[in-house]
This record gives sequence, C-alpha cells and structure tokens, in this order.
Amino acid sequence: MRGALGGPRVLLRRLREVMAEPVSAQEKLDRIVVLIANNMVAEVCSVYVLRADGNLELYATEGLKPEAVHRTVIGSNEGLVGLIASSAEPLALSDAQSHEAFSYKPETGEEIYHSFLGVPILRAGQTLGVLVVQNRAYRVYTEEEIEALQTTTMVIAEMVASGDLQTLAPPGQDIAIRRPMAQRGVALSEGIGLGYVVLHEPRVVVQKLIADDVSVELKRIDDAIAALRARIDSLLARGDVSHSGEHRDVLETVRMFAHDQGWLRRIREAIMTGLTAEGAVERVQSDTRARILRQTDPYLRERLHDLDELANRLLHELSGAAFAAPREELPDNAILVARTMGPAALLDYDRSKLRGLVLEEGGKTSHIAIVARALGIPAVGEIEGVVSLVEPGDAIIVDGLAGEVQIRPQPDVEAAYAEKARLRARAQAKYKRLRKTPSVTKDGVEVTLNMNAGLLVDIPHLAESGASGIGLFRTELQFMVADKLPSASEQQALYEEVLRGAGGAPVTFRTLDIGGDKVLPYMEQMEEENPALGWRAIRIALDRPALLRSQVRALLKAAAGASLRMMFPMVATVDEFLRARALVERERSYLRRHGYREPEKVELGVMVEVPSLLFQLDEICAKADFISVGSNDLMQFLFAADRENRRVSGRFDTLSPGSLRALRHIVRTAGRHGCPATVCGEMSGRPLDAMALIGLGFRALSMPPAAVGPVKQMLLGLEAAPLAGALEEMLADASAATLRPKLEEWAAARSVPLE
Repeated sequence: MRGALGGPRVLLRRLREVMAEPVSAQEKLDRIVVLIANNMVAEVCSVYVLRADGNLELYATEGLKPEAVHRTVIGSNEGLVGLIASSAEPLALSDAQSHEAFSYKPETGEEIYHSFLGVPILRAGQTLGVLVVQNRAYRVYTEEEIEALQTTTMVIAEMVASGDLQTLAPPGQDIAIRRPMAQRGVALSEGIGLGYVVLHEPRVVVQKLIADDVSVELKRIDDAIAALRARIDSLLARGDVSHSGEHRDVLETVRMFAHDQGWLRRIREAIMTGLTAEGAVERVQSDTRARILRQTDPYLRERLHDLDELANRLLHELSGAAFAAPREELPDNAILVARTMGPAALLDYDRSKLRGLVLEEGGKTSHIAIVARALGIPAVGEIEGVVSLVEPGDAIIVDGLAGEVQIRPQPDVEAAYAEKARLRARAQAKYKRLRKTPSVTKDGVEVTLNMNAGLLVDIPHLAESGASGIGLFRTELQFMVADKLPSASEQQALYEEVLRGAGGAPVTFRTLDIGGDKVLPYMEQMEEENPALGWRAIRIALDRPALLRSQVRALLKAAAGASLRMMFPMVATVDEFLRARALVERERSYLRRHGYREPEKVELGVMVEVPSLLFQLDEICAKADFISVGSNDLMQFLFAADRENRRVSGRFDTLSPGSLRALRHIVRTAGRHGCPATVCGEMSGRPLDAMALIGLGFRALSMPPAAVGPVKQMLLGLEAAPLAGALEEMLADASAATLRPKLEEWAAARSVPLE
C-alpha cells in the first residue's frame, strides 16, 4: 500500500461490501484476495487456514496457480507460512527464497516471486491462518503496509471464526477454530455434564470492524478510556468492590494498564488504519495475547489475565453492554465458563438449567467449588485460558470425576461420555436404593454416615442420600455469599431453617472458619506471608469476640428447646477451646437472664486439624464433648504441603503410614476418654480411605452427600475386624510410602466394593 494512509481505509470499505454480498464463503474469499492484491499492488495474495490437524491449507489465492487451492498443505513448522503461524508474528522479506525457512511447493508456481509479506490471522490471540502477499521484484514492505495487512486479517478472522469456511473443508478436516480440544484441570465437583457454553461474563461481540469516520472513532476511544478510568477509581474508592467479583488487586492492575501510553498508542494507530474503536481494541489485544501466549515467563503470562480484563472492560465501555450474562436467558443444558466467579454469582443461576461449570481459576477448596458441590453441579477448575478457547454455544463436556473438559467433542467422544453419564446415573439409582439400609458392616459394626453441608440448598440431600445427620455445617458460607455481614437475626433464621429441615436428625455447626483463603468481601483484607497459618478461624473469633458472640447467640436461640452441637475450627491449644467454651457459657447466662428459652442440650466440640493438638489430645478429649478430624487441613499441616499448590499437594498420601498413625492416635485417645470422634474431611468420602478409617476404629464419618451411597456400599461388603488386624500389620512396616496399594489389594481379595 504505497502512499497508503488512505489505502487501508479504502480496502476495508470494499471488504465490507464483499462481506455483505449474498455469495458463498469461497466466492467471498476469492474476491477478498483479489481486492487485497490490487490494493497492495501485489502480484500474489493468498490465504492459508489452519486446520485441526495443525497443518495450513491454501484456501484462496490471486496470482498462484488456481488448482493449488485446497491441494497445497503446509505443516505448522514448515516454510515461511508455518513460521508465521507458529510465531504469530508478521514476516517481511525482500528475497524470500534466500530465507532458511523457505519451502518450495511446485504446484503453486511461486518460484518466480521474490518479495514476501506474511501476517498471522489472529483471533483472541489464537492463530487461525496466514495472509500472504508476494511480488516478483525484490522490494521492501513498509511498516505502514504491514500494519494495513494486519488490519485486513480481522475481516478474514471473523469469516473463519463464524464457521462459514468449515463448509469448504474436506471431510474430517475441521478448521482450527472449530477443532475439538481436550483440556485437563482440577476436579472441583463430581459428575458428568454435557451441554453448551455460556460465558459468565460474555465477551462483547464486535459487530462493526470498519470505521465510517476515523476522527469519530478516535474521540470514542478517548471518551471510553476516560470513563473507564473514572469508573475504576470510583470502584476502588468505594472499598467494597470484592462482593461482585470486582477484586481490588485486579482493579489496581487494570487501572495501571489503563494509563499505559504504549497500549493506548497502538489502539489509536489501529484506528488510523480504518478500524472502529472496538475493532482496534480487539486487534491490539489479539496481537498482545498472541505474543504473551508464546512466552514462557510465568509473570508475563499472569499479566495476560490483567490485559484481557482491561480490554474486556474497555469494550463494555464502548458498547454499553452489560457486564454480566442475563440470567433469564440461560438455555437448557448450560455449561458456565468463567475466568473466576464468586459463590453468590453461581447461586443466581437457574439450577434446573445448569449442567456444569468450568473455571480458569479456583481450586478444590475454593468457595465456588464448595457451592458447586452443594448444588451437585459437575465442575472443573484451573483450565488455563478456557474463556478464550470457547465460543458461546459450543458443545462442551465437563468431567468432574477426572478433572477434564472436552471442547467441541467429536461424536464418538460425546457418545462415550453420554454412556458414562448414564452409567453414573444408574449407579446413583443403586445407591439411592440403599438409603434406608442400616450402615452396618458384614460383621455387625455400625458406622454412622453423616453429610457435610453449608447452604440451605444442601438440606434436601439429607433425605436423598440416606445420611444419618449433618456432621459438618459450614456456617461461613452464609457470610461468604452475602454482600454485607449477616445480622444476628439473619443468622438465627438460617440456623432455624437448617434444624427444621434436618427433621430431628443431628446437626453439628462449625463456627466461622474465615481468614486464610476465605476472605469475606466486606471485611478488610490483611496481607499475610502465609495466610493458611495466619489470622483465621478461632483466632479471629477470640480476637474479635463480638463476631463469635453474635453467632453463638444466634445458634443458641435457633436451637431453643432442642439439642445444639457446635464445634470450633483451627484450635491449636486447650486454652483456646476453654476460652471459646467460656464465651458460650456467658451467652447461655445472658439468655437465661433475659428470659429466652435455652437448648435442652448443648454439646461443644473441637476440630482436630492443627498438629499441635495431637500432643494435647488427652486434655482436649477430657474437656470437649466430641472431636472431629478435619483431615484436609490436618494433612496439609502434617506434611507441610499446601493442598492448593499442585507442585507439592501430590507429594503425600492420606493413606501413608504417617497420616494413618496420627489418625490412629486420635481415635484411640478419644476412645480412652469416651469422647466421640468423627472424621469430616475429604478422605471420609472416598470409599478406600473411608475403609481405612473404619479399620483404624472410627465409627462416624461425615462426607459430601454424593459420597454417602458409595461409602455405604463399601461398608456393607466389609468385615471390620479382619481389616483392623490387617491394617495393624501394614502399619508395622514403616518403609512404605503409602498403604494404598496394599489396602486396594486387601479389598479386592475380599470383594469389598470400592466404586
């Protein structure tokens, strides 16, 4: 485009006219390459499209031999075209044939052309193909020409992304944008979900790429940037930004990028080539994303999230589109896909239409994972970049058992998962038939199976699962899904509903377990070097007794005339429990003085999850009415391995000799004092782990509702006495890293069902 400040704008207008014509996708592409060649004064213009198999296929050309279209295929690392596709960077050469990556394709007849300019066709940073122009002369392409050619690729990218070109592909050769993808992450909530993508915070779909008036678009981008900066400043000044997903650290970073002059300059330059403000933002963000995705520096890749956030907010500012998906428009069989989201946001969706959840962030113990499990929604987290890999309406499968996500699955894969879902449904039906069967082993040992809960939506699972009661009610979830501190009356109303819904079955309420990774949106966030070992749970409660007193009073009032079981989390010393117990006694005295009806019975327990308590068990079991092992925290502290850190979380096993000996010490000490002991961590819900706990002597377990059936099936086929003897022998061998294989072998030899 010599002399070309006006050139790209003229070309874009003509491209818009071609796109509006009622002709086939191939005819449009054929006309586009002619237009580009004429505008660039180029003898060749070719479009290569990336296929699902990783190869690039010639889809249209002006100048090369016509018979080469759909016959010429280039490997993703082959030749100059392959180099551009893999690097996602433009390449301009005055003598292409002297470049070391040059690869000659005889069927194209390109040997007479010397100068070469190729640019990647990008969308959301993903390479969809390559656009090439060539000339016989040894000429140098200018920066303006490269920029202009990059701008025109946006039109082609929209054609590829729309799926129109898929009709031109040979059978079995999907184009890359529609290719099936399998992604592995972390299983957050069990189940299989088949459905269609719904973005939690949908991207703005840029409807108009080509500007009518560049000066108008420049003013629009300046106004949008100013409005965005003001909006972010206002949100940060409010101080309560976290409750709606507007996390302060994200906003601080976005504000910094919103003032980055280099980023803004590139957007204005893209507008000058003839793009609308929205098109320019999308173009610059796609180029930036493509470069960062090919970096190995984890810091740079982390910044990609922040740049995506900025571009998304700017596009919403320009378009005036709502930032959240309208809940009433949720289709049937919806699979929510999000970078991250809070538990309250998930509760806003129609559960009857929701089949799964996929997140870029969010670990197994995150708030959203807990709520997903409560709702029975299959969920997978830590799928890197999934928001940019999918389009709304794409077919998708969530495997919350294996931690896998299948995007745009092939028919045979979809059929296999549908059968897997049917088998799971049949298994669940079988477990349902066991609901009223007493949980007693073959040799007559009764084991109480309770369920974990934290929201009112959990309570119906009590009857559905056949659980004997609620062994752990996480009271903090009410605080986490609220946008302000729940009042004492609101807390009391929830606890009354829980007790009423339990219908007389025992409920054990855990007092607020906040802090660490459980930050309440309306509380000031403290910076701590190691939050898991910091100011959290009982430590906050004892330092801020008004918070605990309010909750204890609400629990005592809610259980008036009934029994109340309450336990304290993260207790590290006997003194902490005694101080908490004294606070409860003061609240009981307060209720008596003011004429309130008290619970008939109050039992106070301790969560055993801090290793220091293992050496104070005699004292704690003598003082507490019961103890409950929080195996999740106990194991991570015991092995000094953060369970959210994927590098170390797999370095220990709950069935290792060390962990089993610690658990044996707990149950035996509790037994000597006549202090009931239960386990309410994740290992209770895994049949093999639960079998080991029974072998150690635990006679009460609490688990997710979905785990009650499989665990009950296991214990109905188990003889506890022989297991206890075998486990003692296994524990005598201190050299084994884990007893899991031996326990599996023992169960298989006796046909104990573990699935």
